[in-house]
Amino acid sequence: MAWSENLPGGPEYLMITTMDDKGNKALTGGMMKRQMPEQQGITNYVDVTSVDEYSARVAQLGGQVKMPKTAVPGLGYFAICIDTANNGFAIWETDSTAK
Repeated sequence: MAWSENLPGGPEYLMITTMDDKGNKALTGGMMKRQMPEQQGITNYVDVTSVDEYSARVAQLGGQVKMPKTAVPGLGYFAICIDTANNGFAIWETDSTAK
């Protein structure tokens, strides 16, 4: 199942939800069109319980937080990170009260 929605002031964004073979909710995610195709790579987001806590853990384990905790109003928070092999990824915390 997928649907598209426009985030206020942002690009069209596709929310994606998958189901397992028993009809239970499985993986979820989202996708949007690249804003700068030549410079913008793919960023995988990992759902965490606390962006603050996991940002500290990334640094503790030798990675880097390249973009600190950032709010997506009404949806949650994210941070962009680099692991010890120079791979980029993001962490995501769902929080409907994010401002």
